[in-house]
Amino acid sequence: MIIVTGGAGFIGSNFVLDWLAQSDEPVVNLDRLTYAGNLDNLRSIDGDERHRFVKGDICDSALVAELLAIYRPRAIVHFAAESHVDRSIHGPEEFIRTNINGTFSLLEAARAYWSGLQEEARQGFRFLHVSTDEVYGTLGADDPPFTEATPYAPNSPYSASKAASDHLVRSYHHTYGLPTLTTNCSNNYGPYHFPEKLIPLVISNARAGKPLPIYGDGRQVRDWLYVRDHCAAVREVLAHGRVGETYNVGGWNEKTNLEVVTRLCDILDELDPKSSGSYREQITFVADRPGHDRRYAIDARKIERELGWKPAESFESGIRKTVEWYLSHQEWVRNVQSGDYLKWIDKNYAGRNTVSEVPR
Repeated sequence: MIIVTGGAGFIGSNFVLDWLAQSDEPVVNLDRLTYAGNLDNLRSIDGDERHRFVKGDICDSALVAELLAIYRPRAIVHFAAESHVDRSIHGPEEFIRTNINGTFSLLEAARAYWSGLQEEARQGFRFLHVSTDEVYGTLGADDPPFTEATPYAPNSPYSASKAASDHLVRSYHHTYGLPTLTTNCSNNYGPYHFPEKLIPLVISNARAGKPLPIYGDGRQVRDWLYVRDHCAAVREVLAHGRVGETYNVGGWNEKTNLEVVTRLCDILDELDPKSSGSYREQITFVADRPGHDRRYAIDARKIERELGWKPAESFESGIRKTVEWYLSHQEWVRNVQSGDYLKWIDKNYAGRNTVSEVPR
């Protein structure tokens, strides 16, 4: 038995689905079901006795302690987090609560549980904390990619809160001996991605005939990682990672935001063409967000060298699979595009006047 936190979110739900597709080991899935938690993501495993969903908050220490006492897991895989930079700029308090206080609460419960285990179970227990490359800050165009030894330099309330949670996890290993593992991943994309993020937002807006907003000049660089490759990496770290270590997980796919959006438009032109013209005509440049990091890039050689993991998908294969998934899951898209999502889009892009049109 393992416990997964945030297992109804984008990465967490993909992890749960992939885990149960490859293993009979049960999962207890703890998720508060905030705006980005979506049980529709897990519809394919409705009724599966290996999946036990619990609606709850990682800040609820009594609930977490109860789950640990009842289910006696061999591992906690901690995905639960507030995760969108723009949301953290508009309202940082929830990021402090969930990412810092929630991780602290979870660590305390895990430490108490682990301390009471028999020796063999203590040796086998793992606390795996899933984090982000954004804790490292930003890179110049010619800088080498982030390694596990790169100093932390977070530039947003989101990345600062994740950096704090990383440090807490590290401290619980070094102070108390809790057997922790940490992964820092690059930008994920793929099925079940909440449509505030770039790739699903572009797919949705393109098909709806809406503008495709790109911050600033669109030259910000990200390393793109297909979500199921990320899930495979987390499984590998959980199974074979060295206790107390950090592993960077990247896709070796550095692309500018503009490159990503134009490639999405081209795939949509092929798979779901408009009656006339190209989806590229909908691209619009908007005012940049405050403190926007210019470039992220992950050096993923450590996890490949030590654990033999490397991404199975190229950017081209992964982005095509992603567009195909969204085109074939329109009911999921319709269900998620309501309520908080629509209010968020209105709030975030209101007042961002068009800066210029994309060069033709």
